[in-house]
Amino acid sequence: MTLTAPISIEELAGLPTITAVTASRSGNFAAFYWDKTGRFELYVLNLRSRELRQVTQGEAPKAPRAGFAWSPDERSIVFSKDHDGDERQALYVLDVQSGGVRALDHQPDSMDYVVDVHPDGRLLIASTRAGQLGTFAYDLQARENAWTQLTHFTAPASPVKWSPDGEHFLFNSNETEDFKNWDAYLARADGSGARRIFSQGVGSQDRVGAWHPDGKRVAVTSDASGSGRVGVLTLGSGEWRWLSPQESATDEQVGEFSPDGTLLSVLRNREATLLPVLYDLQSGEARELQLPPGVTSSAQFVLGGEKLLTLHSSGARRAELLLYDLKSDTYEVLLPAEYGTIDPAVFVEGEGVRYPTFDGQDVPAVLHVPRGAEGRRLPAMVHVHGGPTAQFFRGFDLYAQFLVSRGFVVLSPNIRGSTGYGVAWRDANLKDWGGGDLEDVIAGADYLRSLPFVDPERVGIFGGSFGGYMSYLAAVRKPDAFKVSVPIVGITDLHRLYEDNSRVMPQLGYYFRSMMGDPEADADLWRDRSAITHAANLRAKMLILHGANDPRCPLTQASLFREKLMELGRREGQAPEDDFEYHEFHDEGHGAGDIQGKIRMYTLLADFLERRL
Repeated sequence: MTLTAPISIEELAGLPTITAVTASRSGNFAAFYWDKTGRFELYVLNLRSRELRQVTQGEAPKAPRAGFAWSPDERSIVFSKDHDGDERQALYVLDVQSGGVRALDHQPDSMDYVVDVHPDGRLLIASTRAGQLGTFAYDLQARENAWTQLTHFTAPASPVKWSPDGEHFLFNSNETEDFKNWDAYLARADGSGARRIFSQGVGSQDRVGAWHPDGKRVAVTSDASGSGRVGVLTLGSGEWRWLSPQESATDEQVGEFSPDGTLLSVLRNREATLLPVLYDLQSGEARELQLPPGVTSSAQFVLGGEKLLTLHSSGARRAELLLYDLKSDTYEVLLPAEYGTIDPAVFVEGEGVRYPTFDGQDVPAVLHVPRGAEGRRLPAMVHVHGGPTAQFFRGFDLYAQFLVSRGFVVLSPNIRGSTGYGVAWRDANLKDWGGGDLEDVIAGADYLRSLPFVDPERVGIFGGSFGGYMSYLAAVRKPDAFKVSVPIVGITDLHRLYEDNSRVMPQLGYYFRSMMGDPEADADLWRDRSAITHAANLRAKMLILHGANDPRCPLTQASLFREKLMELGRREGQAPEDDFEYHEFHDEGHGAGDIQGKIRMYTLLADFLERRL
């Protein structure tokens, strides 16, 4: 059997993507971003008549990095957008009927994220306008002084929702000295009377997620038992009831209550799949929806609570917008995935595998193998995800399908630090970035070399954000492990990252402290786990890709590493004897989010791998 022909980069990257699906308050409408025209626009779908309308004409974000909120009367949508990926999110109000858009007051350096709209029209906002990410209200009717700061915490304070009667709001924050700790809070609508309502002890991540329609109960999550569990808290008594089973193999995330208050939707994370489950609040019984294994990014009650709106993908099928009938356990495809002239049969399913690592544990991973690999010796890539508190799922992976179509085997491991496999695995790389997690990556490369269809001399590594960090670090701490390395918006200097994050994106500076400790007390560790410290060891050919406007992993992370390589006498260029190639993109931030950016990224990656691997 021969390998399939490579898929056109332009056509693959240009396939339309739906994101941020959000149902209106009544459940009769849904809105979402869609780049069907070649750029992202906002669309509104009438779930009863099935009328679909494009409601923006160039005003939507170029690359959406935040959600949006419907007004209670469904006449307007509040969204945010930045400039070329700089994430200085500014707020806008869209009139759904006319398409008119007006900008709200914005502090140029702040990041403003709309969360909810009050019954009287006030917005619930997460914003960095006072420094650390906090909770604010914005009065749409005010002619001046529209902003009111509602929380005053040193830690990030993330708002959740206004109460059904609009008199209170929920948020999550931390008042302890443990940076990993999270607790749930309730406050009056003006910010007064804030009190902690849910905590399972210092060090656990305990959050509030959704209001029950009666306004007296809320959904909560906790990882105190070793896995993510969902329950219901009664505000008056402070008592809670767990719904999720206590088992480390499953993590569950809160969705929302049904309109009649009898059901709670959650997303169940198990073995690299994410599927909706409904809990009956009276019996506590769980009902799994009859969807194929894969990834469901949301599960929202619509049309009076009789149906669920979901965006679902599987390993070889792109995301589709589905309407799930709760009475018949059947679903209707509202917006099918588009493939252009590409035959969907060319896409391959990712296989769930586990491989042994240095300490005797098994690392879960998703393996993509080209059809016709038998009897061949193919190049292979280890793909490291961002976060690190994130994971690879067995949904449609555009990067993997792109590389597989070009004859590469792709391993996507959920190394220690990943979510979805319990608290112990998630926290196993705390104050150990570049330690056990790097050994898991190296074990992944060894696993690939053990496969009969992989050429052991042609194994590379790539990834974005934390995956970029690991791509840099693996190439200099384990210089013989990979022939090529492709860090994308990666990290090379932990001290410089913390300095920049603390100034520009303080919520990430806080997150980094929760991951790697104190910049002074742990200074030796930070230097040792920074790729720039070990740059002289680089042997792999390296392709460095970075957005100039990135506030998360600023451009200095790439440019300083480039300068260090030049100081060491390394050569930049595309000739066979050159050591590295470097590209920075002045119209991008933390990675490519629009079609043209993806085409550029994939083209550079394909060309580099063809020449170097």
